[in-house]
Order: sequence, then structure tokens, then C-alpha cells
Amino acid sequence: MKIKYFQDTDTLYIEFRAVDVIETKELDENTLVDLDREGEICAITIEHATERAGIPSFSYEQIPASQASHV
Repeated sequence: MKIKYFQDTDTLYIEFRAVDVIETKELDENTLVDLDREGEICAITIEHATERAGIPSFSYEQIPASQASHV
């Protein structure tokens, strides 16, 4: 998984799998979902990300699979 934040456009891009995107669906005017050949979600784009999330910055924490059941 890759997470990219483009500060100049306040766009958050979350790529779950690096595969060919066959279709992009618009959930609303600021949220796009990319689908692969099987119709599975492979990425999400969120425009105006900091405004929509209500926070001034983004951070994330990677949880190892061995600890995931404790979250």
C-alpha cells in the first residue's frame, strides 16, 4: 500500500494495490475510487483532504499483522 499526499492540491491518494486501473468511479465530487479488472478497489483519491478530514495534517501508523487483532 502507498499513501501519497499532494500538498499543492490538498489531494490524498491511497493505493492499495499497484495494478492496472480499468475504471474510476466518482463517489462524490471530491472522492474517486479506482477499480481493477475484477471490479475490486485498488485506489482512492480524496480532494480537499485536510478540509474534509477536519485536521491540519495527516499521519499514519503501520500495524504488523501479529498485532492487528489487538486493535
